[in-house]
Parts: sequence; structure tokens; C-alpha cells
Amino acid sequence: MQSPQFAVAPVDRSLEAQLRAKIDSKTKPLGALGRLEDLALQIGLVRGTLSPRLSNPQIVVFAGDHGAAKAGVSAYPQDVTWQMVENFLSGGAAINVFARANGIGLTVVDAGVAHDFGKRANLYDAKIAPGTANYLEGPAMTAEQRDAAMARGAQIVRDLVAEGCDAIGFGEMGIGNTAAASLITHCLTGASLTACVGRGTGLDDVGLARKRDLLARALDRFDGARNCPLTVLAQFSGFEIAMMAGAMLAAAQAKLVVLVDGFICSAAALVVARLAPAFLDYAVFCHASAEPGHQVQMEALEAKPLVDLGMRLGEGTGAAVAWPLLRAACAFVNEMASFESAGVSEKSA
Repeated sequence: MQSPQFAVAPVDRSLEAQLRAKIDSKTKPLGALGRLEDLALQIGLVRGTLSPRLSNPQIVVFAGDHGAAKAGVSAYPQDVTWQMVENFLSGGAAINVFARANGIGLTVVDAGVAHDFGKRANLYDAKIAPGTANYLEGPAMTAEQRDAAMARGAQIVRDLVAEGCDAIGFGEMGIGNTAAASLITHCLTGASLTACVGRGTGLDDVGLARKRDLLARALDRFDGARNCPLTVLAQFSGFEIAMMAGAMLAAAQAKLVVLVDGFICSAAALVVARLAPAFLDYAVFCHASAEPGHQVQMEALEAKPLVDLGMRLGEGTGAAVAWPLLRAACAFVNEMASFESAGVSEKSA
């Protein structure tokens, strides 16, 4: 029986036939707008309306450090995590640029960075601890820390909903988090570790081999249930991934359109989908990451990303880049003429 904490109601499909009829009546051949038609239908069902509009999008970027990072699973030093948070706060990162370009609000969250930022106007302090433990030696976090991270992520979303947010995207920052995402993906899909592990921030062949070896050692150490999403989350994730999982659950519970970024965000989505399968009704997978494990995730979730631009940056950049497609989907449903209103003859039988 599903815990009420993780309960997500499937979308109400009572409007589906009317939405399809409205989409099909537009001045175009049936299906001519391809994925935009599917997207318009999904948004309409999530929002429960024949005239879907998304006017207050937000992207939340969760940052956290990983104890295993110092063991060599990344090409970059751990200090890059807090340095990139400073970059977010000063407005100079790719996600800042794309969010500004597309009119998307941006929230930066310290979920567990190994750095003291002090009180900052533009930083949401939700720190669980200054980084996780090293999962090569034991669980990355305790069950209590995992639950606290998920609860704080959920509260952040509830606060944004109270401010009028109607669509929410997620991003992350954390040196070593592609390794964590690889372990989560391997455990919850059953795919080989090799298929789930990529170069992350740019490992060379030697670094990639070392990363695979370290992650295999972490799996050898773990003798728990690999198909239990909450167990796997505590064993291998970062606080930013656990907090994002709680945020995604809350977003679906609030009936928001949820924009899922690339590999790390999809690892959180994989956890959430295992806890609450109806989450997938609300999720828009925005882009196909160049990380090999992302394809494994998409196959396991039976999901098809909106765009494939060869991106692998994270930060929520894929969600920001995909946002105009959601706006276009809403616009054609609401503004495009129908055959009847435009006086255009329909296809003859």
C-alpha cells in the first residue's frame, strides 16, 4: 500500500476527448504538429482545462556535495560545487542566462554544500549537512537525513505554489553527482553498471575506468535491497538528489507541470516514479542527455525527451531550453483557428 506521503493522483482524464477534439479541429492535418500536440494534451490534462496557460514558471537548482567525490569519481575538485553556487548567485551561469532569456524564475538551494555561504538574499538555505558521507565506506546519508531532505524539497515547492507557480523545472549542481546518478540508475533499472556510467564532467579513459571501478566497489559494499528506491536513495545519492525527489513528489501532488532536466534530475525522477508511478503523468522529460545512463533511464521510464541537442551540463539548462516548446503548445491550442472559425474546408472523407 502506498504511503500517503508519496501518494500522487493520476491526472483526471475526463477532458481528454474534448482536448483531443480541440487539437484536431485546428487548421492543420491531423497530427501535423507532432510532439507539440502530445504536449498540449498533457498540459491540458495536468492543469485540468481546455485552455491551458502556463504563466509563472520556476526552475529550482539544488546544490550538494558528495563524500565520494574526493575518491576520484570526478575530474573536478569538490570546491567547484560552492564556486558554481556563487556563479549562480551572481547571475553568470548558463542556467541564469537561459532562465533570463525565457522569463523563468530561478531559485538556488543549498541542500548540502561543504561550504558556509552565510545569509544570502538569493540563496535558499536548506542544508542538511556539509556534504554526504562517502558511499564507498557506508551509506551516503542516514534514513533520517534522507527524509529531512525530501521534506525540505517538498516544502520549497509548496512555497512556490503559494506564490503562484504553475510549472516547475529542476536542476542540480554537485561534483560527483553523475556517479551517484549512475548507481541509482543501475540499482533501480537492473541495467549493467557499464551502461549507466559516463564521463560526467569530462573524465578521460583512465578516469572513466577508475570511476567504474570505484562504483563497483561501492556496490560490493552494499548488501541491501537494490530495488527499493528509498534504500538506494540513502545509500548512494546526494542531498541535492534526495531533496529534488521530495520536490518532484510535491510538484506532482500540486498538479504542476514538472520539467525534468537531464541525467541527474532523471535519477531523482526514477526514484519518484518507483514510489509514485502516477508522477509520470505530470513529468515532461526535456532533453536527451549525452550521458549514456540517461538513455537507460528513459527506456526504463518509457519516456521520450523533447529535444536532443547533445547537452550534458545539468543546472536545469535542458528544462530552460525546452520551455518555449511548452509555451508554443499552449499557444496553438488557445490561439490557432479551427477549420470552422477560419472557414477552411476540412479533408474530405
